[in-house]
Amino acid sequence: MHDLACASLQGDDLCLPCGLARLAGTPEGARLSQRRVPRGEPLYRQGSAYGAIYAVRAGSFKSTVHDEDGLEQVTGFHVDGDILGLDGMARLRHASTAVALEDAEVLVLPSCDAGLDPLLPRLMSRELVRQRERLQLLMGRSAEARVATFVQDITQRMHARGYSPREFHLRLSRGEIGSYLGLKLETVSRVFGRLQRQRVLRAEGRHVRVLDPAALAAACGASA
Repeated sequence: MHDLACASLQGDDLCLPCGLARLAGTPEGARLSQRRVPRGEPLYRQGSAYGAIYAVRAGSFKSTVHDEDGLEQVTGFHVDGDILGLDGMARLRHASTAVALEDAEVLVLPSCDAGLDPLLPRLMSRELVRQRERLQLLMGRSAEARVATFVQDITQRMHARGYSPREFHLRLSRGEIGSYLGLKLETVSRVFGRLQRQRVLRAEGRHVRVLDPAALAAACGASA
């Protein structure tokens, strides 16, 4: 069971695979299983019964919600080390759909497992912080600041997981990024174009290379 942990745990940011793997094998340990999710397939659907939480071990996911007219809104982007499924705890049904953006693998922890109890307070707290950060991103920020902050968030998450913070492949399309940021597709494309002309970054399709981290950080504070 020890090989279920990820390669590293940096700082005090809780990596759920590592946390669960440390508990596994102890008397109160979590009963882990693995699940592979092919690209484009849902891990769970909005309205489906809640029965487990999931730790992304490899790959990435998007979270979406659908309104009564069937329109989709992207509400989250998740990479390895992130958690999924906590939205089902309140009403025992998932409030969103989680879809794999590439072939992915998750660790599954049944909701009834006592091994989850020592981790729940930190998991819930981290989720609340991320939701607050997303609201702050959407409130009173210019389109350039939203896109720049989104890119900077990915660089920070890549760095925390031992990947290059300067070059990565975006799994979300421009339209999905717009949905997540509350912007139109054309606006997202226009901002990426402007950041390229300013030599802040280079974007070729979904491949992004950050050329000037300081300028990217400055763009995050751009006024409306």
